[in-house]
Formats: sequence, structure tokens, C-alpha cells
Amino acid sequence: MLHDIRKQYMFSSLDEKEVLPNPIEQFDVWLDEAIKHNQSEPTAMVVSTVDENLQPHSRIVLLKDVQPEGFVFFTNYEGHKARQIAFNNQVSLLFFWPQLERQVRITGQVEKVSDAISTVYFLSRPLESRIGAWASPQSQVIRSKDFLEQQYEYYMQKFGENVPKPPHWGGYLVKPTSIEFWQGRPNRLHDRVIYRIESGEWKISRLAP
Repeated sequence: MLHDIRKQYMFSSLDEKEVLPNPIEQFDVWLDEAIKHNQSEPTAMVVSTVDENLQPHSRIVLLKDVQPEGFVFFTNYEGHKARQIAFNNQVSLLFFWPQLERQVRITGQVEKVSDAISTVYFLSRPLESRIGAWASPQSQVIRSKDFLEQQYEYYMQKFGENVPKPPHWGGYLVKPTSIEFWQGRPNRLHDRVIYRIESGEWKISRLAP
């Protein structure tokens, strides 16, 4: 039964007196540990947005860069999440690393990165992924899977190996206003340390689990 599924979290602990003063740097430490511990998909994150009816929407995307200003991911600018971001640029991110018994919750505002940054990243992608960005009308209803395969073949023939960045494709930068680090602990007495922006500076607090 579902109510019988339980786990005691024992991997580590988290002390607000020992974390780094900058949460982006603290995130880098945790991400590096997730990678070194062979966490499956360590850069996978849940991106949550809201639509015009204030209905929340969540999906998993991959983190592609961490900058001093925040977190970068890339997507189709004509898909559902892009339209929701255009309506409301307040978003949240969630990382979950079960092997390390850790979560990172981020809230903030999102903005597009420059076209130059998007182009540099796009051209670094595998050829097949670049063609796929042209072939898929993201979030639109399509008549069949065959349609996607036909689109893929069409753009593969059209571009060959010189696939340019689509004008409707690019990156977003999430500038955080809060970052919470969650470390699982025994008996559900989890460690929660949150950074919040106050008067332009990061303030650190401990939250009850």
C-alpha cells in the first residue's frame, strides 16, 4: 500500500551556519556533488508557470548554464511555457536529487537571454537535436507521429549539416528571488535553509520541516 512506503533519510545534514553566503555558489556545490555521485539526470529541473486562468503548469527541462545572475534553459518560444512566461514572468524551479536526499526550490523572474547566447548554444547541440527544433511545432496539436517524422526528413534535406537557429527558439534566464536548500533527515526533521533577497542582499534563514 502507498501509505506503507517510507524511507529514513540519513545521507547528510545541512546547517545554515555552514552554507556559503551566496546561494548560486551553494547551488554549484550541490550540483557538483550530484554529478559526482552519478545522480540520474542531475541537471533535470521542474519549471512551473501559470497561464491566463492562473492554472499552474509544470514540466521537466534541463538546466544548461548557471550564471552569477541565475539559471539558464532553452526552449521553443512558441510553446505553452513560453506563452505563459509572456503572460507572467514569475516562475519556480525544482531540482530533486533522490540519491543525495536533496531538493532545491527556486522562485524568481525569468527573461530571455540574448540571441547571440542562444545561437552559440544552439550550434553546440547535436545535429539531430538542431533539426528537431525545426521539425516540432511545440505544444501544437499534430495529426500523427508520421507528421513529425516527415517534418524531420524535410528539414534534414533542407539544411543538411548547416542547421541555423530557428528564430522562434532560444534561452531564458531565471533570476532568483529565493532559493531553498532541503536536506532529508531522520524522522522527517528535515533541514531547510532558505536564501531571500532583501534590500539587494541575500539573507539566510532556517525553516521548520
